[in-house]
Amino acid sequence: MSQTVPPFAELLARCRRSAIHLETRDTYGVADEDEDFAAWRAGHRHTPENRDAWWNSFHSSVAEAVGRGMQVRRARVVSEPLSEYVRYEHSCTFQNVMAGEEVRWLPRRLASDLLLPGNDLWLFDTDLIRFGLFSGEGAFVGHTLSEDPDVIKNVSEAFEAIWDRAVPHERYTV
Repeated sequence: MSQTVPPFAELLARCRRSAIHLETRDTYGVADEDEDFAAWRAGHRHTPENRDAWWNSFHSSVAEAVGRGMQVRRARVVSEPLSEYVRYEHSCTFQNVMAGEEVRWLPRRLASDLLLPGNDLWLFDTDLIRFGLFSGEGAFVGHTLSEDPDVIKNVSEAFEAIWDRAVPHERYTV
């Protein structure tokens, strides 16, 4: 089934109340991040003070949405000890927070009794899901959309269960 998936910024711009993002992988092989990840591995760290070096259209889209009253939340379910990639993500998460996201971390060992969606996702206004599909190595494969009310209900309930247990970013240490 072929599906046209609008860009993230367009989906977020349509939102009026909330957007939630669930990440469940311990590694991602996203080409857009390769250079930054390599620099991080070599010891480079972004800081709030060098915002011009890392702020991008994603951050602007989130900041605009939050500025018009939307709530944007991100939950990450992670294995411990953390993978190198998740340590990198943690070091960059202040960027999401500066854009206006609320971010929480849930150690996978505390999620054993929860039913988790099989793919990462964004849920927009509790009426549209954009699933992110990745290969076993973490390479981005594509997106699919769902407006199925039962799937949305299940995803929303799973996210809230994760959110309730997860540790706020400012308290989750690496």
